[in-house]
This record gives sequence, C-alpha cells and structure tokens, in this order.
Amino acid sequence: MVAAAQLKNDTSAAQTRQALIEAGGAVFAEIGFHNATVREICRRAGANIAAVHYHFGDKEALYRDVLAYYQTRAHQKFPLDLGLKPGASAPERLRAFVRAYLLRIFDHSSDAWHGKLISREMIDPTSALDAIIVERIRPQAQHLAGIVAELVGGQPDPELVRLCSFSVVSQCLFYHHCQPVLCRLFPDQKYDAEDIEQLAAHITEFSLAAVRAAARPRSSKDREAEKPLGPKQSALSPRRLPTRPRRLRHD
Repeated sequence: MVAAAQLKNDTSAAQTRQALIEAGGAVFAEIGFHNATVREICRRAGANIAAVHYHFGDKEALYRDVLAYYQTRAHQKFPLDLGLKPGASAPERLRAFVRAYLLRIFDHSSDAWHGKLISREMIDPTSALDAIIVERIRPQAQHLAGIVAELVGGQPDPELVRLCSFSVVSQCLFYHHCQPVLCRLFPDQKYDAEDIEQLAAHITEFSLAAVRAAARPRSSKDREAEKPLGPKQSALSPRRLPTRPRRLRHD
C-alpha cells in the first residue's frame, strides 16, 4: 500500500512538473521571460502557485528547463543530418542542415515553441543564453563549419568559412524573423511543408554557388575591382564624365 501510494505521488509530481514546462513554454514564447509571471504559468498548468518553487526553485530555473526541453524535442524531431547515410557528400549534408534548421523554426505543431523561444532569447537575452550557446549553438555552428570547409576545399581561410556559415544561417533566420512582413507582401506564402522544401532547395543552391564563388581564386582584375573606394570616389558621389576635346574653329 505504501509503495503504491508513493508511486501515485511520484506520478502526480511528474505530471505537474511536465504541465508547468508545457505551460511555461507557451507563456514564455508569447510574452517573453521578463513579462511572464509564475502566477499565469501555474494557472495554465492547473497547478498551485507554489508549484514552480517546489519543482524548479524559481522562474529562471523553470525557464532554463523549458528551453532545454523544447530544444531537445526539436533536435530529436529534426536532427542536423536528417538521417543521411554515412559518407554523404558535402552538398547533401548542407541541404539536410538547411532543411532541419527550417523545419525546427517553422514547426507548426500545437506545442512547438522552439522557434519562438529561441527568437525571443536572441532579441532579449537572459542568463540562459550562455548555456544555450555551449550546449546547442556552438556544436551546431561547428557542424555547419565542417560542411562549408569541405565545400571550400584545400586549407580554407577560417574567416571565409565563418562568414559563409553565417550567411547560410542568416538566410534561414530571415524568413522566420520577417515572416509577418513577408506574409503580408506575399499572402500565398504559408511556410507549410511544401514552402519549406522549396526554401530549403533555394537556400542550398544559392549557398553552394556563393561558397564556390567565394572559394575561387581571385584574378588581379577581380582584386582591383574589390578595392574600397577612396574618400573622393564615394559610390554616392557623382562621377565626372570625361570631357570631349574642343573642336578648333577654322575661320
């Protein structure tokens, strides 16, 4: 009897804890960490106001656990390689990375808060950001950098690899962060499964072409064209047209 009662209590405690995490995910995603209240989270979870303190200690600890929970779910659902076979080519791995990234941030499941939570953390960071970088973002960045370095070939310049990697991720984030504007400009864009596949294909093809172009040896003419304009040759300054030689009059 005692063991059965203990098991029931443990099950109830686990259910309450999970309810708080799910309610916290919704509230933090909707209004951010700083505006969220323990009272509202407990109300949505159907839990006592003291439940957060009992299970997590405080709101900040709950927030860290919420982030960890939804990040783990997103990574399990959409791993970086999306199940590619070992030995896949660099272009195939880049396509898988882009697709996985887009699928995570555009996950339309009813309780998929990963994209919104991370977006809010980027805009208004908390003390949880350092752990996110160590546990999730840095390994992900290293994974992408390895793909880009292979695409560049040889002994790639670390700065070139870094910039190309940033450009790949930036394209993905643009569609997520600017979604409210893009949906108004292009109402047919729904960012559903079909749209995401098209985006993944475009970003991959665009990035492959850009990386290969960036890795191509520059000719002296290219380097001359890439030199920054001097103060008297601003791109916004009107260019002086060459004057025509005056005709001599013969009277």
